[in-house]
Amino acid sequence: MTAGSLETLVKTSLYAVAPDLENEPLDPDLPFSEQFEFDSMDFLNFVMGLHKATGLDLPEKDYPRLTSLASAIAYLTEKLAAKPTEKPHA
Repeated sequence: MTAGSLETLVKTSLYAVAPDLENEPLDPDLPFSEQFEFDSMDFLNFVMGLHKATGLDLPEKDYPRLTSLASAIAYLTEKLAAKPTEKPHA
């Protein structure tokens, strides 16, 4: 996935939880919770959306890396690069 497609994926997951934010300015480096009302349940739903969209295991210890647009994109880029590719069955 490209950085642009990951940005779209993160924003789509964010807007699925908080659709009213779709037309709001989003600072990529500022934590979501500092930009708008985004409580812990919203955050968990956001993480679950990312998990469903990517199929990646997103352990709770890594949640702090998903708190802003830029950090979420960087984290997902790293996780996707480390994900083993499936080999075809013989």
